[in-house]
This record gives sequence, structure tokens and C-alpha cells, in this order.
Amino acid sequence: MNSVVRITPFLHGPAFREQIRRFAAAVLFLLLGWHLPLQAQFRVEVTGVGLTQVPVAVAPFKGEEGAPQKISAIVIADLERSGQFRSIDAKAEALDETSRPDMTLWRQRSADALVAGSVTRLADGRYDVRARLWDVVGGQLRGEFKEAVVAGDLRLVAHRLADQIYEKLTGEKGVFSTRIAYVTKAASRSTLWVADSDGEGAQAALSSTEPIISPSWSPTGSHLAYVSFESRKPVIYVHELVSGKRQVVANFRGSNSAPTWSPDGKSLVATLSRDGGSQLFQIDLQGGPPRRLTQSTGIDTEPTFSSDGSKLYFVSDRSGSPQIYRMPAVGGAVERVTFSGAYNISPTLSPDGRWMAYVSRMGGQFKLHVMDLSTRQSNAITDTSADEKPSFAPNSKLLVYATQIQGRDALMTTTLDGKIKARLAGQGGDLREPDWGPFRP
Repeated sequence: MNSVVRITPFLHGPAFREQIRRFAAAVLFLLLGWHLPLQAQFRVEVTGVGLTQVPVAVAPFKGEEGAPQKISAIVIADLERSGQFRSIDAKAEALDETSRPDMTLWRQRSADALVAGSVTRLADGRYDVRARLWDVVGGQLRGEFKEAVVAGDLRLVAHRLADQIYEKLTGEKGVFSTRIAYVTKAASRSTLWVADSDGEGAQAALSSTEPIISPSWSPTGSHLAYVSFESRKPVIYVHELVSGKRQVVANFRGSNSAPTWSPDGKSLVATLSRDGGSQLFQIDLQGGPPRRLTQSTGIDTEPTFSSDGSKLYFVSDRSGSPQIYRMPAVGGAVERVTFSGAYNISPTLSPDGRWMAYVSRMGGQFKLHVMDLSTRQSNAITDTSADEKPSFAPNSKLLVYATQIQGRDALMTTTLDGKIKARLAGQGGDLREPDWGPFRP
């Protein structure tokens, strides 16, 4: 991605030379020269075929043609994007939640499950959304859904319905009603966006004439930590999304970068150069001096916690090239994790503790890899060459990352085997540094 300048030694070509010219500080990502999307809206394009996809039919909801959002289309897109489901065409069917569908007919169409519902505008202006999920194979009702919402929440209610369908059919929680954060930058303005998990409904949390980088969700989803250059230097802020209130948590001498939240939400771990060099420090959000966690002569950056909070994974060039290491979260003995390849960065751990995703440079190409932490076996899962900043969905089943496709920057989601990918394609703009938020309360 030629429009991205990485402010670390972990760079290549012109980006590295630009680093030396512009900054001496070890800041992880500086985003320059982007084009702001004309609209913060995306279309979801799903590609690939999984081995065991459940065939599901979602009929058009009765009355949805008069609603601001097409509930059935959102549900179908969610289910397909998960990689767990294959859509069976039901466009010609006139069904709602009161229907008694002919299960023999749907079995003949190879559907394992059927969803039908309605959208009704109430006298107070809200919309009443109702649906039923049938098990076609067993001929049984599997679930019912009912919620009345204002027009602005119709997308959210569709995601909630998709979550319920996903959970009923897989036994695991869906992530469609969660959110992602990412950054864009116009010629003179950076914007931090918060959007639905499919990229739609994006809202600006912060806009600035100075760069904004490294957004990181709090465990509750109520706050974002990020780095802003508003003070003409990298400073770490914590931002409350509902109120818009911000708190400076790291404005020490030198660089303050790459924040990540502890699982209990009480502290951040970040890269600070206050003592010379760039090392990991724990920052208590209630106050007090930062506590140094690493003691190397190299650069230690991009920290991320294991799901149980006991380990801290990070990137260091202490071996001569950037590799991924881990250590106890309180500091201590450091263990190298990646050995394949000479350039491995941007680790992220799955919430279930089974996987680590990261970016590896292979033959000059940057590719997303997934490692099974129990076996240390790792596989490249993309065919693109400029992958960046992976982040796991809170159910550990999907990843979001930034990349470049046919000369245009895009956000993508992928299953962990790389078989099902969905492009969250912006209109005329570039997107960077996605971070997938937690389950909503």
C-alpha cells in the first residue's frame, strides 16, 4: 500500500526512507495522503466456497419494501459473510412469520433452514420486526424474533436477527451486531470511524487535521484508545464513544504509540520511548507512573494480550529482524513465537485462545497468516500482497484486515481457513487499521 508510511524500522523500500526523513520516533503507523470516502458506506462482496455450509433460505420480509432497510437482504449478507451458510433463493416466495411453510417443498430445494418474517410500521413511527426460523430437515420451529425499533436501528435489528439465526444453527454466538473501528485520511484530515461489522452505518468518532492511528477497542466496547498527533507528536488518548469525552493517558517525552487494552479494561500496554529506545510499558488508567515491561536494546511494539490476560505478545527486532515474541503479562522471560520468515508483524490473538493471526513478508509481499498456537503450524490464507493489521471477531471465527485489491485499498473479512472472504468496499476511498470490537452488552 504505497499510501501508507509505517513509522518503525519494520518497513520496506520508499516507506522506510520516508520514515527516516519525517520522524525519528518509533510510531507504528502514520497514514498520509489518503482520499476520504465520499460516503462512509460499503457494499459486501462475498467470494469463495466453504466445505460445510448450511443451506438457508431467507424469504423477503412482508412489508420490507416500504421500510428504509431491507431486513432480509441484510440477514442474507450477514450469514453468507460468516462462511457458515449458503443462501437458497427464496425471492419468489410470499411468506411471513405467520406462514405454515411446506417443509417437503423446501427439502426438495435442498434448504436445511428457512427464515420468514415481516416489517410493520407502528403508529408511533417505529418499525415492528418479526421473524421465525424453521428447521426444514426436522420440520420444527427453531426460534422466534420480535423487536420494535426506530428507523435508524433497522440495520442493527437485522444484525441481531442474523445473530440469533447463527446461534440457533451453529450453537455459537454471532458477531453481526458488533462493530469495527478504522481510520481514513483525506489530504488534510484524518477520521476515526465506527461502523457495523459489515462496514455499513459508519459514524465519525473523531476528525482531525493531524494523523489518527492505532485504534483499539476497550473490552466493554464503550471506549477506544488511539494515537493522535494533534500536539504535533504521538499522544495516546482514551475516547468514550457515547459522550465523546477524551482523556490523555500517555504524553511522555518522545513517542507514545501502539496502545492495547488489558482484558480487565483497567490499563493499557503501549510502546513508549520516554527512557530512550522503544519499549513496552503498562499504563494504569487510574493514574500513576507507567511500569516498564520489556528490557531490550531493540524496538518492542505492537503488544496484544492473550484472551486470559496471562501472556503478552509483541513484535521486536531484538533478533535482528521483526519477529513475534511473548512473555508473561507482568513482564519476565521472553519467548520467540515466529521462526518461519524474516519479517513477521501485527500479531492478534483469537478470543478462544487457539489462534494467532499476523502479517508476514514473503518474497516482498505482505500476507496474512494464521497460526495454530497448540502446534505452531502457520498458513498464509490470502492471495493478496499488501495485507495489514488483522483483528479477530469476538467469536474467533472471522478476521478483518486491510489490503489492496486491483490497485484499490479495501477492508476484508475472511474465515480462518481463507476459503470465504468478503470485501467491505468503500466508494473512492482508502481504509486502514481495522479493529473488531467486542460483543455488545
